[in-house]
Amino acid sequence: MISGGWVCALHVRTAGLGGAALGSDEEEVVYLAYIVIDVHTNQIIGEREYAVRPTRRPSEELQTGQPLDVVIQQFDEFVRSLQVDPQSPLFRLVTDGQPPLRQCLHPEACSKDINLPLYYARFHDLRKEYVRAYTLRAVKPPRAQAPPPPPPPDHPGSLSDMLNYLGLTPYSGENFYAAEVKDMASIIQKINTDGFRLELPETVDLVLETGICSKDDEIDGNCIVRARGLPWQSSDQDIAKFFRGLNVAKGGVALCLSPQGRRNGEALVRFISQEHRDMALKRHKHHIGPRYIEVYRASGEDFLSVAGGATCEAAAFLTRGAQVIVRMRGLPYDATPQQVLEFFSTGDDPVQVLDGADGVLFVRRSDGRATGDAFVLFAKEDDAPKALSRHRKLIGSRYIELFRSTTAEVQQVLNRSLETRSSTASTPTAAPAPSEGLLPVLVPQHVITSGTAKDCVRLRGLPYEAQVEHILTFLDEFAKNIVVQGVHMVYNAQGHPSGEAFIQMDSEASAFLCAQQKHHRYMTFGKKQRYIEVFQCSGDDMNLVLTGGVTPATSPKVLSPGTLVPPPAAAAPAPRLLAQHIAHQSLIARQHENLLLASLRSPMVPLLPTYTAVRSPAPAGPAYPIPQFLPAQQTILPTKRTYDRAFTPTEATPAKRPYTLPPQMAPALSLPVLSYGTSPPIFSYANTNSMLSTYGSGLPAAIPTALPAGYGSLSTALPASMSASFPTATLPMFPTYPYYPGV
Repeated sequence: MISGGWVCALHVRTAGLGGAALGSDEEEVVYLAYIVIDVHTNQIIGEREYAVRPTRRPSEELQTGQPLDVVIQQFDEFVRSLQVDPQSPLFRLVTDGQPPLRQCLHPEACSKDINLPLYYARFHDLRKEYVRAYTLRAVKPPRAQAPPPPPPPDHPGSLSDMLNYLGLTPYSGENFYAAEVKDMASIIQKINTDGFRLELPETVDLVLETGICSKDDEIDGNCIVRARGLPWQSSDQDIAKFFRGLNVAKGGVALCLSPQGRRNGEALVRFISQEHRDMALKRHKHHIGPRYIEVYRASGEDFLSVAGGATCEAAAFLTRGAQVIVRMRGLPYDATPQQVLEFFSTGDDPVQVLDGADGVLFVRRSDGRATGDAFVLFAKEDDAPKALSRHRKLIGSRYIELFRSTTAEVQQVLNRSLETRSSTASTPTAAPAPSEGLLPVLVPQHVITSGTAKDCVRLRGLPYEAQVEHILTFLDEFAKNIVVQGVHMVYNAQGHPSGEAFIQMDSEASAFLCAQQKHHRYMTFGKKQRYIEVFQCSGDDMNLVLTGGVTPATSPKVLSPGTLVPPPAAAAPAPRLLAQHIAHQSLIARQHENLLLASLRSPMVPLLPTYTAVRSPAPAGPAYPIPQFLPAQQTILPTKRTYDRAFTPTEATPAKRPYTLPPQMAPALSLPVLSYGTSPPIFSYANTNSMLSTYGSGLPAAIPTALPAGYGSLSTALPASMSASFPTATLPMFPTYPYYPGV
């Protein structure tokens, strides 16, 4: 409560949105106005307004202003010139709502490495003070018998609402920019005149407090957000800086780890109230350096699953009062605490571990085996850069990786190290055990799109260690075209990375350009360098793979993985290709087909002619030459089988499909059969015995002699090489095989 001293009305404008959305668009501050009021006399003792020149995106209209750090310094000097100590607890800033300081000044100062004076970390929200004061007046009326006025609304929408309730006249001077700060000063003076004081101080936490969380704790689910797209090396302090101005709960930053134990670019953040959580959601797609960060709601169960500890060892280790936790990775399995202490205490800029060997915690599995990880405590924030400067230095012959860690990461790593495969395998489940041939599955991240629009890309050949942040780095300038939660990592049935990912883009043009520019480009991951295949695809293509609709591995391969097409529902099973043999026999059959079809036109019916009507007995002359590589005796091939049947070792030999002759024909006769329809011509041979060695002696009289009109002149249209004599050698016959285009 302020019974004396000074209050300063502060008004902030940015180059973007105002009102409740102030600061949500990440625009820079361009205007600051201050009015200092003496609480004892209730008089204005000083006014200042400053034009602030943007530095990230300079504006031609604001060339006369000063940078933000210069303006902050000028106001500090002005307050001291009024014989007022701004560092005194009796000096307070007053703002119209929370955004001016929490969403504008503090985030921008943090991003520009500007140290704001401490009095910017304590302020009063004018709207809350107004509601508290006049609601109290309505509940406890003065001694006069007049009925009290009705209480104000709980959430005043603007300064105009407060002015109207108090019966004050809005500022109508010529200075348009100073109108709001003038109205704020009028409301503050009215509150003082009515005998009330500013009694609801607000604070801005500038330092993140470390703390531990147990799985048995109760967490308010309305105070949690999930941040995605973080740089993989981000620490809890870096995340707290991103949310600077908002108060994070003690130990409220929990970095999420992938199934492999590595950071996956996500974090769960717990705030002190729902009001701060709602302001954090307005920082969706704000930036850490060149990367934009996605911010979404999360639940208390999500936070406990990551940050909740279940071991007393971790609780005892984390309660030693350290300000810095460093994670060591890649340690020799036989490393000792003394080796870790020497690692940090030798060389340039030595640093001491907190509590000696007690400040080192090795991560071990449930059977006591080492994992190569350890956590080390340091007492002061200044020790962090000294410790991290030893990144990739050696212990023995192993280089050690160092990362800034958090209390939540310590508990998460320890919890996972104690989980055994046997315990998870013994858990009863109704789902069948995964097999080798199962299709890839997707870790749930967002609703998968659908449709035939090719506004997605498919990435293949990713390193198994690659995470979302590595994909965004690989896509480079195309990363800004990814929709919200549009990166989907694909895992196999055992939960391991499959080396594939799907990306949802904002348009087909973006997906096309991304595929064109990034196909077969290299992704560098540590010492690895892999070229990545990038294909344009649609939402339906994504769903085919991710929901199990893709054709099995035994089906013919799709030419392009970016154009997956579902197989027809009633399609016949694909044949088992006996490559060399069938290709050889098909070549022979098509040679004869070309000769016999030279004079025929569709449509035609199956031809069973009487050879006495079509051709005369073979005249003397040269015989039709038969290729010497044809076998002299017929070879009957097994009936074709489907893939499923072909690879079943216990299957009985399939029955042959003999060609059934018409009853009018002699059983020993074998003739070629021509089949025509509306589709391209299909040629096949009957699966019967060999043809007669010669045709010079005619055919049995039992064959019908009736032919369609015009067939009598067939022999005159045949090539000269065939009209002289039909083959005299034995012509082999083949089983009936359907013709598959492209085989």
